[in-house]
Amino acid sequence: MIIEFELTGAAPVKSAAWICVESITTGTAVPSRNPCLLITARTYSTLGNTRLLSGVMTRYSQPLILCISEKKIYECLVLNKRKRTFASPHWLHHLKLHHKDDCGNYDGRQGSLGYYGLYSSFMGCFVYLVFGSCKDVTVGPTAIMALMVQKYVNSMGEDIAVLVCFLSGAVITFMGILHLGFLVDFISMPVICGFSNAAAIIIATSQLGTLLGIKGRSDSFIDAISHVVKHINETQLWDTVLGVCSMVLLIFFKKLPGKKQGTLFEKFMWLISLARNAIVVMVGILIAYELYSHDLKPFQITGNITEGLPPFSLPPFTIVNGNHTYTFTEIVGELSSSIVSIPFIAILESIAIAKAFAKGKTLDANQEMLAVGLCNICGSFVRSMPVTGSFTRTAINNSSGVKTPFGGIITGILVLLACHLLTSTIKYIPKATLAAVIMIAMFYMFETHVFVLLWRTKKIDLVPLIVTLLCCLAISLEYGMIIGIAVNLILLLYFAARPGLLIEERIVDGLTVLFVSPKQSLSFPAAEYLRERVMSWCDKRPRSLPVVIEGRHVLRIDATVAKNLALLLSDLITRNQKIIFWNWCEDTRRTLISYDSSFETYCKSSGSIARIFTGKFSSKISGFIFFLKKKLVYN
Repeated sequence: MIIEFELTGAAPVKSAAWICVESITTGTAVPSRNPCLLITARTYSTLGNTRLLSGVMTRYSQPLILCISEKKIYECLVLNKRKRTFASPHWLHHLKLHHKDDCGNYDGRQGSLGYYGLYSSFMGCFVYLVFGSCKDVTVGPTAIMALMVQKYVNSMGEDIAVLVCFLSGAVITFMGILHLGFLVDFISMPVICGFSNAAAIIIATSQLGTLLGIKGRSDSFIDAISHVVKHINETQLWDTVLGVCSMVLLIFFKKLPGKKQGTLFEKFMWLISLARNAIVVMVGILIAYELYSHDLKPFQITGNITEGLPPFSLPPFTIVNGNHTYTFTEIVGELSSSIVSIPFIAILESIAIAKAFAKGKTLDANQEMLAVGLCNICGSFVRSMPVTGSFTRTAINNSSGVKTPFGGIITGILVLLACHLLTSTIKYIPKATLAAVIMIAMFYMFETHVFVLLWRTKKIDLVPLIVTLLCCLAISLEYGMIIGIAVNLILLLYFAARPGLLIEERIVDGLTVLFVSPKQSLSFPAAEYLRERVMSWCDKRPRSLPVVIEGRHVLRIDATVAKNLALLLSDLITRNQKIIFWNWCEDTRRTLISYDSSFETYCKSSGSIARIFTGKFSSKISGFIFFLKKKLVYN
């Protein structure tokens, strides 16, 4: 693709394939539907080896700035909107090696063997380096993904986690190829907060039994609470003591007054706070190792983990669990809606994290979907469970000052070394310590400030948040998310069906009129409501009162709205009541006139309103009434 630029006083500049187009006025990317777009540049200057050109797009007449490097262009956007497969390597020219403390990046996983969590932690790092778009994001196992897969692992064995990883990756990749990233926009902030808060509560309560030394697993919030209550007499003293002490240490380290940029002592305190999870886990390992080496077993430990690197093999499409063999068809039937819900939640989690750390940069949701999907597909060949963007890892990446996605290579290498060298050490991690780490992490993940924020700003938004939260706790995360989205869409449809309307008597140019002004675009749910409201006002006022329907806030209407406006026009003319459509934009006026050409008589955008009403309308009005009624009868 060749993009041509016309420069004032300069020869045409031609650049192949990639350029950076950024709007001066809004700071967002300027799209183009034309594969060969002519841009007239007005000024240009030189900054280092980059020419900066400002001009106007011929098609849209929109100001823009073009950055064209004489050597190579790194920040880029394809004007014909062909999507990238590989992320743009804009970070390669300033690649530096930065130390990243990844020891604190432990994600708690329940319901799957420990080595599945380890295997999940390295492949995504390498794949996201090639396909990802956010420098801070690290893809790996998360507590929410583990919770989503846990019930299937409990019933069908550990291999189901690998197959779910492959199927989730296939679904996410397919959605990315089809450019379905816009679907994420249909999930509002209250629904996301309700879901994440519910997940934090479920994960924390699922670890309560482990913290107390009570054996057994739970699949839901209610199940976890009931399990602890029924077996409270099985509480182990030393597990509880170790777990509580670990929680106290974690909170203490979290509150240390450290700074990344400060004195040597402040930097040391900041580093301790950053690596608090790793420090507490290592202390637990040392205590457990010392006690177990003297045949003292006061608390439960993680146990043996398979040594070495994972085998490279196809995902298991047939699963043997005990005496039962699950075929692929049976597995799909067991997973049912989770085949869609798990990938969707993985996308949502990854994109939400990427947006949180984007720091003003544009984020391509389709590219993120493609990256996460391929991370899952590739990970399934090395026995990985489903993965997505990890908030813990990403936050540490950001705090450590990582500059490029190349930081994922360091993470992946460290995990590979851990798989190969440290499995004999990892088995001594006390379960109570892990439970404490997970519960404290979930405590800080719970967003209490959102309730206060929504109460202050928009109280109605608390409805989908609370509904999502309660349904996730009472039913399941998948159905809770679906119900929350449904409630949000119902509210969205309600506001579309009941748009804001300003209806009042107003004196315009010395003439008293009934002034009607919709405050937003109109779609079919609002069509009948608009007509009824205007007619109810007209019925209470004299028929000699002219009606002005202003449309400057209405940017879009559909055929149903046009039909109801035609009915309103017919009703008012039948009552011998004058009406005009004042100051409607070109698109909406074109829709009305396309529905019926006679609307052109009543659409006005200039002149005096008083003069329009006191003057004579076209003599064809009576004929128009007959024609309009006849057309409405046929419709």
